[in-house]
Amino acid sequence: MKRGLVVLVALLMTVPAVAAAVPERGRNVTVMSYNIHHGAGVDGVLDLERIAVLIEQNGADVVGLQEVDRHWSERSNWVDQPAWFAKRLKMHYAYAANLDLPPVKPGEPRRQYGTAILSKYPIKDFQNTLLPLYPTGEQRGLAVATIKVRGAELRFANTHLTSNNNAERLEQARKVVELLGLSRPDQVRKATLLVGDLNARPDAPEIKTLTGVLNDTWVEVGEGPGYTIEASNPTARIDYQLHSSQLEPLKAAVPVTLASDHLPVVASFTLR
Repeated sequence: MKRGLVVLVALLMTVPAVAAAVPERGRNVTVMSYNIHHGAGVDGVLDLERIAVLIEQNGADVVGLQEVDRHWSERSNWVDQPAWFAKRLKMHYAYAANLDLPPVKPGEPRRQYGTAILSKYPIKDFQNTLLPLYPTGEQRGLAVATIKVRGAELRFANTHLTSNNNAERLEQARKVVELLGLSRPDQVRKATLLVGDLNARPDAPEIKTLTGVLNDTWVEVGEGPGYTIEASNPTARIDYQLHSSQLEPLKAAVPVTLASDHLPVVASFTLR
């Protein structure tokens, strides 16, 4: 009996060592990028709830939204949209006001328009940097959040490049590369995901500037053309999720919805 007990104890003592030798499984995260057109769909209906339901149905853990109003005007009923989404979805959020105007009446909130990040995981820090602006353009920015995903850090960047000037958009793309420190792929030390409405097709110089240093998720795991605009009859891919090597893409899709003039891009990754 004593010998049997010794053997049993010896076996039990080896179990933790064996378990410790098994590598930790990767962390999976599902991400959505969506230009919400201030909540107005192609049917002319302003409805934030159907966008919230879409986010829930696709199981998004982190969301990058573009064209988000905050007390902007009557077009969105003066609603603080990022706060509304955060409360409705029980998510953390950060907001980047690329347009920031005084209120119509003194004492009321400032009128803002820009991008938002929603996250089921804590947002550790956040910064928005304004991008190059031409005289006839509209101010755009690069919003960057550090998100803690089950013990690992994800640098999540959200942007909306200009729509009406190729040269301006190319300059903005180059600035994004500079701000994220992506001048060479081997310099990317942090797991980085760049999402947004980039307003250009994959073969445009500004997109090649970005895909030269980050991987295009749709090319790797998407099925079909991945068109995102116009939502009712999409014919072009201008919304993207681009990632660094610390993220392994698993799948990508473009859900069909009339909740905006764009379609969202949803992708799942393993965060190493």
